[in-house]
Amino acid sequence: MAKQQFGIVGLGVMGENLALNVESRGFSVAGFDLDAEKVDALATKTQGRRIAAAPTLGEFLAGLETPRRILLMVPAGKAVDGAIADLRPHLTPGDLLIDGGNTLFSDTDRRIRELEGSGILYLGAGISGGEEGALSGPSIMPGGSPAAWPLAKPILQAIAAKAEDGTPCCDWIGPGGAGHFVKMVHNGIEYADMQIIGEAYWLLDKLLGLSPEAASRVFADWNQGELSSYLVSITAEILAKKDPDTGRAMVDVISDTAEQKGTGKWAVQIAIDLGVAAPTVADAVFARALSALKQERVAAAGVLSGPTPGFSGDREGLVEAIRRALFSSKICAYAQGFQLLRRADQEYHWNLRLGAIASLWRAGCIIRAQFLGKITAAYTEDPGLANLLFAPHFASALGAYQQDFRQVVATAALHGVPAPAFMSALAYYDGYRSANLPANLLQAQRDFFGAHTYRRVDRDGRFHTRWRV
Repeated sequence: MAKQQFGIVGLGVMGENLALNVESRGFSVAGFDLDAEKVDALATKTQGRRIAAAPTLGEFLAGLETPRRILLMVPAGKAVDGAIADLRPHLTPGDLLIDGGNTLFSDTDRRIRELEGSGILYLGAGISGGEEGALSGPSIMPGGSPAAWPLAKPILQAIAAKAEDGTPCCDWIGPGGAGHFVKMVHNGIEYADMQIIGEAYWLLDKLLGLSPEAASRVFADWNQGELSSYLVSITAEILAKKDPDTGRAMVDVISDTAEQKGTGKWAVQIAIDLGVAAPTVADAVFARALSALKQERVAAAGVLSGPTPGFSGDREGLVEAIRRALFSSKICAYAQGFQLLRRADQEYHWNLRLGAIASLWRAGCIIRAQFLGKITAAYTEDPGLANLLFAPHFASALGAYQQDFRQVVATAALHGVPAPAFMSALAYYDGYRSANLPANLLQAQRDFFGAHTYRRVDRDGRFHTRWRV
């Protein structure tokens, strides 16, 4: 019997859909899962196709052509280590393992080191697009053993989403954990993007009293211009959806307690470790944490005072101002994400190509958006760009929109509508454009109570003052 060209371990929704995607691109697939029901489900669903659902690990491995190419689609963490431990005794030099989960990049680094000398190749590939993308074409961010990429490239680029120019949204990121780091930053930007879209919706609701159906039309209109993106488009669809049981807007019957799986938190933690300012990403993570305090928020609503939202000015003008504030916040959030990539590249020497990374996100992934082409162009024109805010297109947009941006943030604050990501994005913009900040006083305070020393503006060196004589 002919052996299969590609193997997938882990047949959940993502693994199953990726198996179907791989087979649809002309490659034969073997699938295995410790859960026999998932193996049976794959076998039933794929009758007549070049997909072999293996009931045992031994049959799975025996059915793969060599060198074996195996994609692990199991939960990040101990499950990946367990899968590697089960597979390793049966693998031979030249075989390739690909971790396609949302794995912490340092775990990928560790696994590559543990496999050194074995001849087993290893890739950590970030995959974005959800279950729909897994089936029809995700964005894929592979990194790891350089020798592994030629073995994985034909299949991964075949199954990846294609940008409008036909380029696959999958290319080599760099060695070590670079691929999973880039996916983590993607998810951090995703957290921020989702939060600022949520805040825009909430401002339309609380300040202008727009129904979900009316807000849907606003988002659909916004999606026709510079805000065109996957997340804005699905927001329009979500707000238009009715609950079949009650007839109410679907969004109004969903609990306002958001969950998270950890990648956004990792992005914030690592930004802190690397000394990168990513406040909008952080506030998006904290907003989810605050949303989880439902009982406390309900209690606080009856105790803590504040203004009653309600806007009585130019309604159409405010809708346009919110659009501009959303676009401005989006620019700042992406700038923070790319600053994190830039700093990580300096720290880990991955030789990241920031323009190419933006290009990988043009299709397939959750944060795909029209303006990613502008980001690609900015880094192509100046690969050493210190910050996306310096790029002429984005500097010009922020300059043109900043007064509306400020109006929206001020209006939200005056009316008591929480908009933490909008606010932190504006503070990031103002902080970054400030030649001077109050950190001089902060350094004096540190020296006062801890003798931590400070630098002067008029001479080199570090200094300490005896503040009390």
